[in-house]
Amino acid sequence: MNTLLIETATQVCSVVLASEGRILARRDSDTPNAHSTRLSVFIQEVLDECHLSPRDLGAVCVSAGPGSYTGLRIGVSSAKGICYALGIPLVSVPTLLSMAALYYRQHPDYQGLVCPMIDARRMECYTMVCQRSEVGGMILRDTHADIFDASATSNFQPLTSYLENNIVVFIGDGAAKTRPILGNLPNARFDDTFRLSAEGMIDLAAQKLAAGQTEDVAYFEPFYLKDFVAKKSVVHGLR
Repeated sequence: MNTLLIETATQVCSVVLASEGRILARRDSDTPNAHSTRLSVFIQEVLDECHLSPRDLGAVCVSAGPGSYTGLRIGVSSAKGICYALGIPLVSVPTLLSMAALYYRQHPDYQGLVCPMIDARRMECYTMVCQRSEVGGMILRDTHADIFDASATSNFQPLTSYLENNIVVFIGDGAAKTRPILGNLPNARFDDTFRLSAEGMIDLAAQKLAAGQTEDVAYFEPFYLKDFVAKKSVVHGLR
């Protein structure tokens, strides 16, 4: 089955076309605020590269969040539109779990824990703790919005407890924010080379499709975790 995978939860815009666990084509960009202009182009490009049309797709998988409110809306609305038009299933994967699965996919010999982190602005990060499983990652601590304030160590004690007996690799754009606080702990590792990609959803999407765990195309919404907060427009002439 040809599955289109869409990742737009952060500033990364990533599209992968996969079949039977193999990547057929991919496009990735970390240009900020470019999801609305690049996503549709990337989808068409991966199909063209494989000489396929949208009707050759068997399913669409989208990164469900948490993450950027606007990025999630763009990715999910595009995925839902494709699924509705073609009558194919929609599946979703938690963004942080996808990050952990991608790390394990890229590091097949690593057996420790992974803590994916997404910068949620100010002193907050979206976090999760995972261990290796057959499909990439199994959740040990589900998604939280953790506050990393060096003056309140109790805020991040739930994470430090995993470091007592395990190596934990911290990945994602939120990891740099926590490094001054957790970096001195002996079992903490930080991988600055990690880059988010839709590739992380390949095995998780296949598992959900096999189990019939699909989303309602009409009513599915991203997992925002926090309410949207509007900011003052930076576009000249708008207030």
